[in-house]
Amino acid sequence: MSLIAGDALRVYRSLRVDAQSAGLRLDQALAASWPEFSRGRVQQWITGGQVRVDGLPRRCRDRVWGGEAVELDAVLAISDRDAPQAIPLVLVHEDDQLLVIDKPAGLVVHPAAGNPDGTLLNALLHHAPMLATLPRAGIVHRLDKDTSGLLVVAKTLEAHHCLVDQLKQRSVHREYRALVVGDLVAGGVVEAPIGRHPTHRTRMAVVAGGRTALTRYRVLERFPGHCLLGVELDTGRTHQIRVHLTHVHHPLVGDPVYGTRPRPPKGCAPALTAAIQGFPRQALHAIRLGLTHPRTGQAMIWEVPMAADLAALLELFRREAGLGPDST
Repeated sequence: MSLIAGDALRVYRSLRVDAQSAGLRLDQALAASWPEFSRGRVQQWITGGQVRVDGLPRRCRDRVWGGEAVELDAVLAISDRDAPQAIPLVLVHEDDQLLVIDKPAGLVVHPAAGNPDGTLLNALLHHAPMLATLPRAGIVHRLDKDTSGLLVVAKTLEAHHCLVDQLKQRSVHREYRALVVGDLVAGGVVEAPIGRHPTHRTRMAVVAGGRTALTRYRVLERFPGHCLLGVELDTGRTHQIRVHLTHVHHPLVGDPVYGTRPRPPKGCAPALTAAIQGFPRQALHAIRLGLTHPRTGQAMIWEVPMAADLAALLELFRREAGLGPDST
């Protein structure tokens, strides 16, 4: 990608469609392969003839079957990008190549329908105006609005390409804490394809023909009717942890989309009952993040404390179980 004018970027990409994308619409396959761009942006480029498949223009709805050579040559107008906004950020690390942020629950990552501003992207543009020259202001992966924790942002094109490649190669280490419903004897692995729910189009689900997804989990603490898990992602599908844990019948506490109604343990203290029933979000926190620094090649890892609301809920569970404070 390169600057072609003071307010525009020339965007060039090329790829060969992989076998996992066989049967997908062209816009779906490209949006998955180029996560730094929104699907809407990709659709605009396809419709405008700026995407060529085996040398020819195609429609968004045309299917790909694997092996096609795709080229994108487009212009991205910086002046059309989102406005900077003075939204506080918790910076865990910053250098000339990247930012690592501890995102609070409730902060949307990208502007979208229903959330046109007030997002992490708007905050980043205020904190570091040069990010306006990067796709999605340097954001290379996301957390759901109500998931808290660590997220990395590229500050240069070099770092952006490197981090996107690390994500594709599955070499970025992402570890979460998840408070789930139910009793688990041991940890395990969930390997089940994830795609759009066949009837509820705003949800994801385990579906035949979905994209490969693998989640590993281990039990860290057990409470009456609940467990705290350490969860690691081998892939990064939308809502992956929430979908996979619900698939194995252990939904996240507080999950408004994939969870069940709150189920406090029988006879537990009123304070714990109220906390479980009133917990306002999915009990999921991205606690640890590891990657290779784009410029130095050094292995780097960051860890943040548990989000305050989830830490308070866990403390109530520990008191109920007669346990002392835990640093997990």
